[in-house]
Amino acid sequence: MVRVALILVSVVVLLLAVLWGYQRQLIYLPDTTAVTTSVGRDVELETSDGLRLGAWLVPGQQPARDVAVLVANGNGGNRAGRAPLARALSAQGLTVLLFDYRGYGGNEGSPSERGLARDVRAAQQYLVDSGVPADRIVYFGESLGAAVVTELATSEAPAGLVLRSPFVDLASVGQVHYPFLPVRLLLRDKFPLAEHLAAVKAPVSVVYGSDDSVVPSDQSRKVAEAAPTLKDVVEIPGADHNDAALVHGPEVVAAVVRLVEQL
Repeated sequence: MVRVALILVSVVVLLLAVLWGYQRQLIYLPDTTAVTTSVGRDVELETSDGLRLGAWLVPGQQPARDVAVLVANGNGGNRAGRAPLARALSAQGLTVLLFDYRGYGGNEGSPSERGLARDVRAAQQYLVDSGVPADRIVYFGESLGAAVVTELATSEAPAGLVLRSPFVDLASVGQVHYPFLPVRLLLRDKFPLAEHLAAVKAPVSVVYGSDDSVVPSDQSRKVAEAAPTLKDVVEIPGADHNDAALVHGPEVVAAVVRLVEQL
């Protein structure tokens, strides 16, 4: 009996060790293919640790609103999948910066919480260096990207913050999908979105789908409750996490425009 118990303990320890070592492969799901088609102008970002990241700068159509939207992607794909969002925002007179994190879209490096924080800062700095005032930049974060831009907002204040399908923190989502694991203890990357949001003074809009199977809608509602300067909450009925209505649909675009019109 003791031997059986030892074997079971060894198996559990081995499983937890594997999960510890390979967890980032479960969190980050990049399309590593180099992006060849272009929306707008191809630009390059340089991170503080010397990586060069591919990006697109999409100018706003006339009449321009003199506001730029920095888009931080979720954990999957690459910037090509966000092209419809960029086109829709551009049609509303908004300049849009789409970029890929390290390890995505043909970029060098491997994604991590600290790495993505460096990457989004490079994107924000590019816009500022290009002549866009920091107080005329709206951060748009999609799912994991919502946590990325919220952390950025704690040090580089935006004009406003639009959080699409945000979660309270990464462990809260992980526990939903892996209820049999001690997710909070295992995670190396925390992404404490709600905690960071408490320190953000910029106006905030939260958009989520009622049928989101990746980030449950109650998570996004809790994020809205944590926002000190909440301006708008938009629930898209029947929308799942990757449905077009939630990725680049008219209600998402309208939420961004409403926030911009309040600036």
